[in-house]
Amino acid sequence: MKREFLLNIVFLLTANLLIKPFYLFGIDRTVQNTVSESEYGLYFALFNFTFLFQIVNDFGIQNYNNRNIAQHRHLLVKYFPNLIVLKGLLSLLYLVLVLGIGWWVGYTLPHFSLLLFIAFNQILFSLVLYLRSNVSGLGRYRLDSLLSVTDRLLLILICSVLLWGNVVPGSFRIEWFVWAQTASLSVTALIALRVVARRLPRFRLGIKPAFLRYLLRESAPYALSIFLMSAYYRLDGLMIEQLLPDGATEAGLYASAYRLYEAANMVGFLFASLLLPLFSRMLAEKAPVEGLAHFSFKLIVLSGLILLIAVGAYPTEIMQLLYKSGSAYSGQILLYLCGSYLAVAGTYVFGTLLVASNHTRQLNYVFAIGLVINLTLNLILIPVLKAKGAAIATLVTQVFIIGGELFIARKELKLSVPWRVWRHLAYSGALLFLVAKGLKMWQQTNWALSFFCILATGGLIALYLFLNDHQAKVFQGKNANEIP
Repeated sequence: MKREFLLNIVFLLTANLLIKPFYLFGIDRTVQNTVSESEYGLYFALFNFTFLFQIVNDFGIQNYNNRNIAQHRHLLVKYFPNLIVLKGLLSLLYLVLVLGIGWWVGYTLPHFSLLLFIAFNQILFSLVLYLRSNVSGLGRYRLDSLLSVTDRLLLILICSVLLWGNVVPGSFRIEWFVWAQTASLSVTALIALRVVARRLPRFRLGIKPAFLRYLLRESAPYALSIFLMSAYYRLDGLMIEQLLPDGATEAGLYASAYRLYEAANMVGFLFASLLLPLFSRMLAEKAPVEGLAHFSFKLIVLSGLILLIAVGAYPTEIMQLLYKSGSAYSGQILLYLCGSYLAVAGTYVFGTLLVASNHTRQLNYVFAIGLVINLTLNLILIPVLKAKGAAIATLVTQVFIIGGELFIARKELKLSVPWRVWRHLAYSGALLFLVAKGLKMWQQTNWALSFFCILATGGLIALYLFLNDHQAKVFQGKNANEIP
């Protein structure tokens, strides 16, 4: 399984790293630099607001379906028509809820057209993820990898025309960005639906109330997980906008640093999307998961270490290069968020394993406590430290979450990270820190060159650890399930 995971994660990362970084730093960053800071900050706050209600929009269907289809692929014919109907009903409820609560909390009429399209985009995005969960659950990992970048590729094409094509009169508006997302997600959903429908001998929509109630009951724990995670991931941007007099501007500054955090999380999300069906299949076949868990944990946490140390050496310079509003202040926000990614990286492995092993209830306790911690810290820190306070709250929350997941994995699955893995990570971090410190002291070196030297050193360390531990076992297929 580690060999299969390695081949597919390389393909998945290659496809995504060719497309999504250009979208984030070529398109999304350009949009923020083109529109005003407050305009983008409002979009960021509204986006986070709509994200809070994903429990209604998805209700845990994606994770539940991915796990079950991976373990019982013949259920696709039975589940798919009913789940499509269920998702349609949930989407309507979600739209009414978002608009109703948006009006109640004080969003005015000019905000509502933007809010409506952002909410509709969340519905489309959730639909695409559900359709992809069927594709990956059937073991079509590489096809799922291609689908994972289709919407971003289309969005790059549309926004490139709007930003640089001079085909539309007037300056670029944030509404155009949202409408472009609607178009790209709609096309992607149609493509994914076609892919899944071809695997069905018959496709007839129908409503079976008893079966729908069963699906809602079974997916409820996953729905609660989505709600809790969405809350402590997305409340910060909304609370910045609501708690501060200059909230929209501060939210825009936070969003600029958060974009790099999201770019890093893209790698973790890809790991999780591939690991969930693999773990689920292995557990169903009673195959040992320790080797895959430790191998993937080492890879993804090492990526977090590399990012934290490289960015930590030049946070202000990076923000000033990327954004007109870049400063030492936004650099500090970025540094705290990179520390958060180091903590959250491990959750993409152990959180996914706990979902696959049906320990969602225990996970929800950890998420609930994490939400309380996040809310409390945001209420205390944002009025004093503004956006930087939200970044600190995110860091503390994510450290608690990974600690809780490691505790549950040790208690319920008798699985923990070996000291050998921690030692490799500690040595790697120390070596990277010394390289970064040396380059900083050598003033003749251009900072951008030094930054890429740190990244290159991290890449060489990762390659060395991989070849040292896995060349014989993974590529030659020997003892593939042994712990490295």
